[in-house]
This record gives sequence, C-alpha cells and structure tokens, in this order.
Amino acid sequence: MYVRPVLVVIGGGAAGFFCAVNAAARASGLRVILLEKTDKLLSKVRVSGGGRCNVTHACEDIREMSGRYPRGQHFVRKAFHQFFTTDTIEWFRQRGVQLKTEADGRMFPESDRSATIVDCLLKEAGKSGVEIRTKQQVVSVQKAADGSGFVVDMEGGMDIQANFVCVAVGGYPKESQYYWIQALGHSFEPPVPSLFTLNAPGHPICALMGLSVPDVELSFQHTKLRERGPVLVTHWGLSGPAVLRLSAWGARELARLDYTGNAVVHWLPSLRIDALRSQLQIFRDSLSQQVIAAKSPFTLPLRLWVFILQQSGIHAELRWQAVSNKMLNRLAEQLCHFILPVKGKTTFKEEFVTAGGVSTSEVNPMTMESRKQAGLYFAGEILDVDGITGGYNFQHAWTSGYNAAVSIASVVAGHEANS
Repeated sequence: MYVRPVLVVIGGGAAGFFCAVNAAARASGLRVILLEKTDKLLSKVRVSGGGRCNVTHACEDIREMSGRYPRGQHFVRKAFHQFFTTDTIEWFRQRGVQLKTEADGRMFPESDRSATIVDCLLKEAGKSGVEIRTKQQVVSVQKAADGSGFVVDMEGGMDIQANFVCVAVGGYPKESQYYWIQALGHSFEPPVPSLFTLNAPGHPICALMGLSVPDVELSFQHTKLRERGPVLVTHWGLSGPAVLRLSAWGARELARLDYTGNAVVHWLPSLRIDALRSQLQIFRDSLSQQVIAAKSPFTLPLRLWVFILQQSGIHAELRWQAVSNKMLNRLAEQLCHFILPVKGKTTFKEEFVTAGGVSTSEVNPMTMESRKQAGLYFAGEILDVDGITGGYNFQHAWTSGYNAAVSIASVVAGHEANS
C-alpha cells in the first residue's frame, strides 16, 4: 500500500515558506507540514526594508553577488547556480508580483508593500496544499527507530512522523539553542550579531540625530575594517548602510572587542588631508569676509559643518580671514579623521542577522541536504551564511529554500517511479 511521504518544514519565515510551497508544487504526492513556533508567519518579510521588503539585489553575476556575503561566500556561489536572483525575479513575476530596482540595486515589489510578498507566499501555500501550523514549538528531531525517517517532537508531547525535515528556524542568537541540531550530529559556528549600528552614548554628535551624509568613509581603529557609503546620525550614535556593512564584515572582530573602541569618520572621502588643507586655504582667500559658519563650503549639511567647526575649536561667528593655519589644520583633521568613541551596539528586528550557525561544510549547497543525515535539510539563516544589507540575506533564503524543495521533490519522484 502506498503511504504518502511527509515533509516537515520547521520555521515560518522566508526560507521555510519557499521550501514548503515549492516542494508541495513540484511533488503533488508529498504532504507538506509547516511549523511555526509563534503565531506570526513571515515576520521578517513583513518588517524588512521599512515595511517594503527588500526581496533581492539587482545582480546577474554569481561571483560578484557571492562576494557580498561575509560568511558563506563559497557555499552560496555553488547554491546560486541552482537558483539565482534572476530566478527569484521570474518566480515572483509568474505569480503576479513585479519587482523594481532602486538606484543602489535593492529590489522591492512595485507596490512598495511587504504585504505583496507575504500575500503571494500565503496564496501559494494555500494553492499547493501546505498545512500551516502556528504556535508549534519543536523540541527535538530524532531518527525514527526503523530508520525510515524522522520523529519531530513537539512541546506538549505530540510528535510528527516525517520522511523529510527542513530546518529553517532562522538565526539562533544563543549557543544553547542548537542542542537539538547537535543531537543530529551537526556542529555549528558560535552565533554573534551582524548588521547593527554603533552606539556613542553621551557624545555631542547625537544632537545631530536625523542628519544623513550620503558619502562617508568609516573605519574602526586597530582593525582593517573600512566601508564607504551613506551614514545616518541617530540619537544613540551612527547608523546607515556604511555602518551596517562595516558591522557585517566585522561581526566577529567587533564582538571580540565587546563593541568598544574608536570609529574613525572621514566626512569627505574624495579628498585626502593634504588636498583638503589646500582647499581650506583657498576658501580662506576667496571667502575672506564671509562668516565661516554661514555656509558649508563643501557638500556637507550645514548642521554638520557647524558641528565640525565646534569640534575644531573654531568660533562659528569667525570670518574666514581670521582663521589661522593652526585652526585650518585642526579643521582638516576633524574632517578627515573624526574620532567617535563607540561603546555598545543597537540591533533592529528588520535588519538583525546572526553570523554563525550550522557549518556549511556539513551541508550540500546544491541540495541543502545534510551530509550527515539523509533526508535532513537546512535553509536560510540557520546556516553559517550571512550577507550585507541590500537584499542579500533574502536571496540566500529563497535560494536555499528552493534548492531544498527541488531535491526533496526529486527524491519523492524517484520513490514514486520505483513503487
């Protein structure tokens, strides 16, 4: 008698949903059960990109794309050959969701609403018969006694018999949470936060909260970390794409430093300090009668220019002709090498990503199947893969979920052909 095979997907996020809907659609004889421990499905999809959902990044070069992952570069490079950004765009297009590209390469639904992506995935789940169960906490996954699959143990004593299990629980922030994955024979890289902002408690720069600078070079003293791009001043310190990228590449190093040290900001990265000194001397000559704080001579916001003058010890009412060479040197130093003492970090639900997770050497990137347990799959952030901000983490979620689905469906098809 034919017994319908069962896939249990653990986790109701992007990777879990993509695995579930694609496996169910490709293998009509497969029963797919999706378990979510909370009462909220696709929560990160809903809040990402300020509620718009940064679905992927407009990049058609696999090598270039994989270079945006501080951890897992080689793994995603192989995985992307199976399902890439162009496939993501087409998958959603075929289901009535058009994506648009912004100037920085980020891609969003044309509606600018994350609900468009959520609704699409929920609709696909309904159409393909995925059984969605919320408030279902998994406590362990064990091999079945007869070796034919797995037993998924639930909180409360219930269990589910499964032929296949896909673990897509997101990034665990604590090492202790990996206990049931370790019990399956897998190792993991210790988790640390990635994609966070830098705190500068009590620093005068926080008075400029809300101010953004489109092109800044940011580094961290006594490290090789360096990023260039937009920066936003907040009431607790610095945020913005350049800060988030620096935190991604430096996730482990900054954790070792306990998120304490000096950030170095170059407010005018297109000018080195000698060129900047020369430019300031030209301003002193050409704007001699003008009050120095009346107008920013560079592209910097006026509020920031006045702040830099204050940090340089230059009175805002001074005229350019009264600025001494010593003052100019101090000003050039503050513009090129502004030191911001950092103590602590801030993470946000919509940006937060965990660096660390299941070791990629133990998972096949083309199929997402465990190299230790046949029928066990991993997808999304639970793997030791994380990207910088800009749609890269969602692309990994879609790719890993899809690759797992295709592999599971092919195994089901093989069994059906032989039965």
